[in-house]
Amino acid sequence: MLGNYREVILYNRLMLEATSDEVKYDERGLVPAVVQDSRTGEVLMVAFMNAESLVRTIETGETWFWSRSRGKLWHKGETSGNTQRVTSIEIDCDGDTLLVRVEPRGPACHTGERTCFFRSIHSPRK
Repeated sequence: MLGNYREVILYNRLMLEATSDEVKYDERGLVPAVVQDSRTGEVLMVAFMNAESLVRTIETGETWFWSRSRGKLWHKGETSGNTQRVTSIEIDCDGDTLLVRVEPRGPACHTGERTCFFRSIHSPRK
């Protein structure tokens, strides 16, 4: 068992270093992260992570992303309070997409919707 906060941080950094070779970041140093509700399986949002946001996510147990529009890190829920507690992070077979399973604390979408995928553009006829 890990004894203190510094040991936990060191352990998390070592774990990330062990897996960082598996993550294939794009030319901007980003990887897409699909965020899924760990209880329902519902896809809540898709965002981008860089190495630093992935480290912070692992260290804090809450989601951190890279904002392409603002050009900076952001902690999900830092202004709204709608944070996401991480239950697992998985990588796809190609190493170029992450699946981040979370327990959401409030809506995921900035519009106030539970998920960012609330608008339909196609519904096949039955």
